[in-house]
Amino acid sequence: MRVKVTERSNEEYRSLVEQQVEEIKQLAKPLKGLKVVHINATAYGGGVAEILQSLVPLMNSIGLKAEWRVIEAPAEFFNVTKKFHNTLQGAEIPITEEEWKLYEDVCKANAKLIDGDEDIVVVHDPQPAAIRSFARTKVNTKWIWRCHIDLSTPNQPVWNKFSQYVKGYDRMIFHLEDYFSNNMKEKCTAFPPSIDPLSEKNFELDEAFVREILKKLEIDPQRPLITVVARFDPWKDLFSAIDVYRLVKREVPPVQLAIVSAMALDDPEGWIFYEKVLRYAGTDEDIKFCTNLRGVGNKEVNAIQRSSTVALHTATREGFGLVISEALYKRVPVVARPVGGVKIQIKHGENGYLAWKKEELAGYILKLMNDESLRKKMGEEGRKIVLEKFITTVNLMNYLKTFIQVLR
Repeated sequence: MRVKVTERSNEEYRSLVEQQVEEIKQLAKPLKGLKVVHINATAYGGGVAEILQSLVPLMNSIGLKAEWRVIEAPAEFFNVTKKFHNTLQGAEIPITEEEWKLYEDVCKANAKLIDGDEDIVVVHDPQPAAIRSFARTKVNTKWIWRCHIDLSTPNQPVWNKFSQYVKGYDRMIFHLEDYFSNNMKEKCTAFPPSIDPLSEKNFELDEAFVREILKKLEIDPQRPLITVVARFDPWKDLFSAIDVYRLVKREVPPVQLAIVSAMALDDPEGWIFYEKVLRYAGTDEDIKFCTNLRGVGNKEVNAIQRSSTVALHTATREGFGLVISEALYKRVPVVARPVGGVKIQIKHGENGYLAWKKEELAGYILKLMNDESLRKKMGEEGRKIVLEKFITTVNLMNYLKTFIQVLR
């Protein structure tokens, strides 16, 4: 499936990051007319889809011919690729020969997404990775695999087999150098993904709209709010988020917890964990489940984040964690576990706090709740680091630099 994107211009970001806009114009000059195709698993839900909604039109606005295509697959395929996701992040889950064959068959069928005249093909994450093995392109077409998950400690037998699908790529991009595979380091590049400050999820909102959303979701704007934005996924450990909230509630009884999530189309396991987390929350009316099942879209997520006292992130594995940058950009300090890309977004004691233990996480939240001037200071630091390192214009620059390198 070919995804339609809205028109966007690099110039829209000039008031935020003028120097970056100028650098992009220079980088784009030798790449005019380059045909670039991005392929991923879904057009909605999850960070990759959000990134491509901005990145693809911005590539077009500077003279590239960029397109976004999404694979077509049965539900069983996504059950298998969820196993890939979990095992590549270290889980011990068996994958049968029949499941490997289903994966190959679906990727082979989706090789039709490639026209054959592409200059660069960027394949995102494990789901479509094997398309490279079956597609026919020009001799000089360059293939890039963009991995958005934590590959620092993969299940080795699974990685040994899966890596055969990506060894033919010209370049592999990861969020951190920690994720590089030892036998492929010469092909690897590291740079972070990005949030779009002008998207519905991040642009400035009218206060009346924010109040209306909070009322609809039964969130009291006069009471402190801890917000967790995460998929219903075992690695996000939302049970610990609820435990941390309960520890804080002992000291601050009015506190509320918002668990904000979208049920992604390529994640069938999410429904199982949604039910488990609901049961764990029990009948506590101060725990608010804010999902697309209740009409919560990007603007609503934006409103909830802007109304938060503190953002919390309890993941035990995390490729990057764009939700951290989303909160920081809105001047909300974040308390989180020091995993994956979270560590490069949060500077401990400057724009948030990092800790593993639930008691420590709760302690840092209480510290921020009790000190408004500290929250404001950390909030300003958080917004500054996102504008410097983690917005879509920086991501675009990094892609252009990578394209120039692989074309050489």
